[in-house]
Amino acid sequence: MSLDVAASDLYTDINRLRGGGGNCVVAKQLPPLKPQAALERVARDIARGNELQRSLEAVGYRAMRSSALWLKGDGVNEQATAILAQPGYCKQLQDAAVSEIGIYQDARQIWVVMAAPFAPSVGESEAAAGQLVLELVNQARATPRLCGSSAFKAAAPLRWNNTLAESSRLHAEDMAHYNYFSHSGHDGSDPAERVERAGYRYRATGENIAAGQTKAEDAVAGWIKSPEHCANLMNPAFTEMGVAYAVDRSSEMGMYWTQTFGRPR
Repeated sequence: MSLDVAASDLYTDINRLRGGGGNCVVAKQLPPLKPQAALERVARDIARGNELQRSLEAVGYRAMRSSALWLKGDGVNEQATAILAQPGYCKQLQDAAVSEIGIYQDARQIWVVMAAPFAPSVGESEAAAGQLVLELVNQARATPRLCGSSAFKAAAPLRWNNTLAESSRLHAEDMAHYNYFSHSGHDGSDPAERVERAGYRYRATGENIAAGQTKAEDAVAGWIKSPEHCANLMNPAFTEMGVAYAVDRSSEMGMYWTQTFGRPR
Protein backbone atom coordinates (compact mmCIF):
# COMPACT_ATOMS: atom_id res chain seq x y z
CA MET A 1 0.00 0.00 0.00
CA SER A 2 1.44 3.37 -0.96
CA LEU A 3 1.54 6.18 1.58
CA ASP A 4 -0.90 8.21 -0.55
CA VAL A 5 -3.41 5.37 -0.44
CA ALA A 6 -2.76 4.89 3.28
CA ALA A 7 -3.44 8.58 3.88
CA SER A 8 -6.71 8.38 1.97
CA ASP A 9 -7.76 5.38 4.02
CA LEU A 10 -6.76 7.11 7.25
CA TYR A 11 -8.96 10.11 6.48
CA THR A 12 -11.88 7.72 6.11
CA ASP A 13 -10.99 5.82 9.29
CA ILE A 14 -10.61 9.01 11.33
CA ASN A 15 -14.04 10.21 10.29
CA ARG A 16 -15.46 6.79 11.14
CA LEU A 17 -13.95 7.05 14.63
CA ARG A 18 -15.16 10.65 14.92
CA GLY A 19 -18.66 9.39 14.16
CA GLY A 20 -18.55 6.78 16.92
CA GLY A 21 -17.05 3.84 15.07
CA GLY A 22 -14.67 1.30 16.56
CA ASN A 23 -14.11 1.81 20.28
CA CYS A 24 -14.94 5.51 20.10
CA VAL A 25 -18.20 6.46 21.81
CA VAL A 26 -19.78 9.67 20.60
CA ALA A 27 -22.28 11.72 22.61
CA LYS A 28 -23.71 13.41 19.53
CA GLN A 29 -23.30 13.06 15.80
CA LEU A 30 -20.46 15.21 14.46
CA PRO A 31 -19.89 16.29 10.86
CA PRO A 32 -16.91 14.63 9.15
CA LEU A 33 -13.61 16.48 9.01
CA LYS A 34 -12.80 17.88 5.57
CA PRO A 35 -9.33 17.17 4.14
CA GLN A 36 -7.49 20.45 3.61
CA ALA A 37 -4.33 20.69 1.51
CA ALA A 38 -2.97 23.58 3.58
CA LEU A 39 -3.22 21.48 6.73
CA GLU A 40 -1.40 18.63 4.97
CA ARG A 41 1.49 21.05 4.39
CA VAL A 42 1.32 22.06 8.05
CA ALA A 43 1.46 18.39 9.11
CA ARG A 44 4.51 17.89 6.86
CA ASP A 45 6.22 20.97 8.27
CA ILE A 46 5.78 19.99 11.91
CA ALA A 47 7.02 16.49 11.06
CA ARG A 48 10.22 18.30 10.04
CA GLY A 49 10.46 20.08 13.38
CA ASN A 50 8.46 23.28 12.90
CA GLU A 51 5.96 24.56 15.46
CA LEU A 52 2.25 24.20 14.77
CA GLN A 53 1.36 27.90 14.99
CA ARG A 54 4.31 29.01 12.87
CA SER A 55 3.48 26.38 10.27
CA LEU A 56 -0.13 27.56 10.11
CA GLU A 57 1.05 31.13 9.61
CA ALA A 58 3.57 30.04 6.96
CA VAL A 59 0.87 28.49 4.76
CA GLY A 60 -1.57 31.36 5.38
CA TYR A 61 -4.13 29.32 7.32
CA ARG A 62 -5.92 31.43 9.93
CA ALA A 63 -7.26 29.13 12.60
CA MET A 64 -9.70 29.83 15.39
CA ARG A 65 -8.68 26.49 16.93
CA SER A 66 -6.02 23.92 16.05
CA SER A 67 -4.42 20.77 17.41
CA ALA A 68 -2.02 18.05 16.28
CA LEU A 69 -1.63 14.31 16.98
CA TRP A 70 1.65 12.41 16.57
CA LEU A 71 1.96 8.67 16.11
CA LYS A 72 5.38 7.07 15.68
CA GLY A 73 7.15 3.73 15.56
CA ASP A 74 7.73 0.75 13.30
CA GLY A 75 4.55 -0.39 11.59
CA VAL A 76 2.72 2.79 12.61
CA ASN A 77 0.91 3.05 9.28
CA GLU A 78 -0.62 -0.40 9.64
CA GLN A 79 -1.57 0.21 13.30
CA ALA A 80 -2.70 3.85 13.03
CA THR A 81 -6.45 3.20 13.12
CA ALA A 82 -6.19 0.86 16.09
CA ILE A 83 -4.06 3.39 17.98
CA LEU A 84 -6.45 6.24 17.24
CA ALA A 85 -9.38 4.13 18.47
CA GLN A 86 -8.01 4.39 22.02
CA PRO A 87 -10.09 6.63 24.35
CA GLY A 88 -7.56 9.45 24.62
CA TYR A 89 -7.28 9.82 20.86
CA CYS A 90 -11.04 9.37 20.37
CA LYS A 91 -11.65 12.42 22.54
CA GLN A 92 -9.33 14.55 20.42
CA LEU A 93 -10.79 13.31 17.15
CA GLN A 94 -14.26 14.17 18.43
CA ASP A 95 -13.47 17.82 19.12
CA ALA A 96 -16.65 19.50 17.85
CA ALA A 97 -14.85 22.83 17.46
CA VAL A 98 -12.66 21.63 14.54
CA SER A 99 -13.87 21.03 11.00
CA GLU A 100 -10.82 20.44 8.77
CA ILE A 101 -7.93 17.98 8.77
CA GLY A 102 -4.55 17.36 7.17
CA ILE A 103 -2.37 14.23 7.45
CA TYR A 104 1.33 13.62 6.80
CA GLN A 105 2.79 10.10 6.83
CA ASP A 106 6.20 8.59 6.29
CA ALA A 107 7.57 5.16 7.11
CA ARG A 108 7.77 5.68 10.89
CA GLN A 109 5.50 8.58 11.83
CA ILE A 110 2.09 10.12 11.25
CA TRP A 111 1.06 13.69 12.02
CA VAL A 112 -2.63 14.60 12.09
CA VAL A 113 -3.49 18.30 12.18
CA MET A 114 -7.08 19.39 12.88
CA ALA A 115 -8.33 22.98 12.81
CA ALA A 116 -11.27 25.32 12.54
CA PRO A 117 -10.71 28.07 9.95
CA PHE A 118 -11.02 31.66 11.05
CA ALA A 119 -14.73 32.33 10.69
CA PRO A 120 -15.89 34.74 13.41
CA SER A 121 -19.60 34.87 14.08
CA VAL A 122 -22.09 35.78 16.76
CA GLY A 123 -24.63 33.13 17.65
CA GLU A 124 -27.38 35.73 17.94
CA SER A 125 -28.91 38.14 15.49
CA GLU A 126 -27.82 41.76 15.71
CA ALA A 127 -31.17 42.64 17.31
CA ALA A 128 -30.86 39.89 19.92
CA ALA A 129 -27.25 40.80 20.66
CA GLY A 130 -28.24 44.44 21.01
CA GLN A 131 -30.96 43.66 23.53
CA LEU A 132 -28.56 41.47 25.49
CA VAL A 133 -25.97 44.26 25.62
CA LEU A 134 -28.67 46.67 26.80
CA GLU A 135 -29.70 44.28 29.59
CA LEU A 136 -26.11 43.68 30.69
CA VAL A 137 -25.27 47.37 30.64
CA ASN A 138 -28.33 48.21 32.72
CA GLN A 139 -27.41 45.48 35.18
CA ALA A 140 -23.97 47.07 35.49
CA ARG A 141 -25.41 50.56 35.90
CA ALA A 142 -27.65 49.33 38.73
CA THR A 143 -24.60 48.80 40.98
CA PRO A 144 -22.09 51.41 42.22
CA ARG A 145 -18.61 50.62 40.91
CA LEU A 146 -15.08 51.84 40.42
CA CYS A 147 -13.97 52.52 36.86
CA GLY A 148 -10.23 52.65 37.35
CA SER A 149 -9.80 55.18 40.16
CA SER A 150 -13.13 56.93 39.52
CA ALA A 151 -16.11 56.00 41.67
CA PHE A 152 -19.57 55.95 40.10
CA LYS A 153 -22.92 55.72 41.84
CA ALA A 154 -25.65 53.50 40.45
CA ALA A 155 -27.22 55.11 37.40
CA ALA A 156 -30.69 54.94 35.86
CA PRO A 157 -31.23 52.31 33.15
CA LEU A 158 -30.71 53.24 29.51
CA ARG A 159 -33.35 53.07 26.78
CA TRP A 160 -32.73 51.56 23.35
CA ASN A 161 -32.46 54.06 20.49
CA ASN A 162 -32.54 52.93 16.85
CA THR A 163 -30.69 55.99 15.55
CA LEU A 164 -27.80 55.36 17.93
CA ALA A 165 -27.84 51.71 16.84
CA GLU A 166 -27.59 52.79 13.20
CA SER A 167 -24.65 55.07 13.98
CA SER A 168 -23.03 52.13 15.80
CA ARG A 169 -23.62 49.78 12.87
CA LEU A 170 -22.03 52.13 10.34
CA HIS A 171 -18.88 52.56 12.44
CA ALA A 172 -18.59 48.83 13.20
CA GLU A 173 -18.90 48.05 9.48
CA ASP A 174 -16.35 50.74 8.64
CA MET A 175 -13.80 49.26 11.07
CA ALA A 176 -14.42 45.73 9.78
CA HIS A 177 -14.24 46.70 6.10
CA TYR A 178 -11.14 48.88 6.37
CA ASN A 179 -9.44 46.70 9.00
CA TYR A 180 -8.77 49.22 11.77
CA PHE A 181 -9.76 49.77 15.39
CA SER A 182 -10.26 53.37 16.42
CA HIS A 183 -12.82 55.96 17.50
CA SER A 184 -11.59 57.98 14.52
CA GLY A 185 -13.44 56.82 11.42
CA HIS A 186 -11.85 55.90 8.11
CA ASP A 187 -13.10 59.26 6.83
CA GLY A 188 -11.67 61.10 9.85
CA SER A 189 -15.02 61.44 11.63
CA ASP A 190 -15.30 61.41 15.41
CA PRO A 191 -18.15 59.81 17.43
CA ALA A 192 -20.12 63.04 17.79
CA GLU A 193 -19.98 63.71 14.05
CA ARG A 194 -21.21 60.20 13.29
CA VAL A 195 -24.14 60.58 15.70
CA GLU A 196 -25.16 63.86 14.08
CA ARG A 197 -24.77 62.35 10.63
CA ALA A 198 -27.18 59.59 11.63
CA GLY A 199 -29.75 62.26 12.59
CA TYR A 200 -29.46 62.18 16.39
CA ARG A 201 -29.57 65.59 18.09
CA TYR A 202 -27.80 65.24 21.42
CA ARG A 203 -26.99 67.01 24.64
CA ALA A 204 -24.40 64.35 25.48
CA THR A 205 -22.91 61.45 23.56
CA GLY A 206 -20.15 58.87 23.88
CA GLU A 207 -18.85 55.73 22.23
CA ASN A 208 -17.39 52.37 23.22
CA ILE A 209 -15.72 50.03 20.74
CA ALA A 210 -14.46 46.44 20.98
CA ALA A 211 -12.92 43.92 18.59
CA GLY A 212 -12.45 40.17 18.48
CA GLN A 213 -15.25 39.16 20.86
CA THR A 214 -17.81 36.74 19.43
CA LYS A 215 -20.22 37.07 22.35
CA ALA A 216 -22.11 40.13 23.58
CA GLU A 217 -21.26 39.13 27.16
CA ASP A 218 -17.54 39.27 26.39
CA ALA A 219 -17.80 42.69 24.75
CA VAL A 220 -19.61 44.14 27.78
CA ALA A 221 -17.19 42.46 30.21
CA GLY A 222 -14.29 44.04 28.35
CA TRP A 223 -15.89 47.47 28.54
CA ILE A 224 -16.47 47.12 32.27
CA LYS A 225 -12.79 46.21 32.81
CA SER A 226 -11.58 49.22 30.81
CA PRO A 227 -11.67 52.41 32.94
CA GLU A 228 -12.60 54.74 30.06
CA HIS A 229 -15.22 52.43 28.58
CA CYS A 230 -16.59 51.68 32.04
CA ALA A 231 -16.91 55.42 32.72
CA ASN A 232 -19.01 55.80 29.57
CA LEU A 233 -21.15 52.84 30.57
CA MET A 234 -21.78 54.29 34.06
CA ASN A 235 -22.17 57.93 33.01
CA PRO A 236 -25.48 59.23 34.46
CA ALA A 237 -25.63 61.90 31.74
CA PHE A 238 -26.55 59.23 29.18
CA THR A 239 -30.15 58.07 28.90
CA GLU A 240 -30.11 56.06 25.65
CA MET A 241 -27.86 53.69 23.76
CA GLY A 242 -27.56 51.60 20.62
CA VAL A 243 -25.03 48.91 19.73
CA ALA A 244 -24.09 46.87 16.66
CA TYR A 245 -21.45 44.46 15.43
CA ALA A 246 -19.88 43.75 12.04
CA VAL A 247 -17.99 40.71 10.75
CA ASP A 248 -15.25 40.52 8.12
CA ARG A 249 -13.11 37.37 7.89
CA SER A 250 -10.40 39.21 5.98
CA SER A 251 -9.87 41.73 8.80
CA GLU A 252 -7.32 41.26 11.55
CA MET A 253 -9.80 40.93 14.43
CA GLY A 254 -12.72 39.49 12.48
CA MET A 255 -15.45 41.07 14.61
CA TYR A 256 -15.99 44.68 15.58
CA TRP A 257 -18.47 46.19 18.05
CA THR A 258 -19.60 49.79 18.50
CA GLN A 259 -21.79 51.02 21.36
CA THR A 260 -23.09 54.58 21.15
CA PHE A 261 -24.56 56.50 24.09
CA GLY A 262 -26.69 59.61 24.00
CA ARG A 263 -28.92 62.05 25.75
CA PRO A 264 -31.30 63.77 23.33
CA ARG A 265 -32.00 67.48 23.18
